[in-house]
Amino acid sequence: MSRNQDSQVARSEGVFAISVAANMVSMEIANLRVYERRGLVLPDRTAGGSRLYSSEDITRLHRIRELLAAGLNLAGVGRVLVLEERVRTLEARLADEQGEPVADG
Repeated sequence: MSRNQDSQVARSEGVFAISVAANMVSMEIANLRVYERRGLVLPDRTAGGSRLYSSEDITRLHRIRELLAAGLNLAGVGRVLVLEERVRTLEARLADEQGEPVADG
């Protein structure tokens, strides 16, 4: 596995308990549970069922907070997140076809 792949795996691995994640993004634990029920964030689970949030989840929660602060409701936030992911996927495909490096973002 390349160094970049190792880094990506580490970013997507759940390591933060829900209380830590909530503190990191200045949100209430109940809000994180709502966002999970709505499919906005999908933390890993331990064998016992505890949520574990990854660095990617924390980044996503920051984005959710930004979108809510901009006035979107949860349905709107979900739609924006889906569209942003689609743009990233299409940009990566285009860069790959053109032989260009993909920008992180």
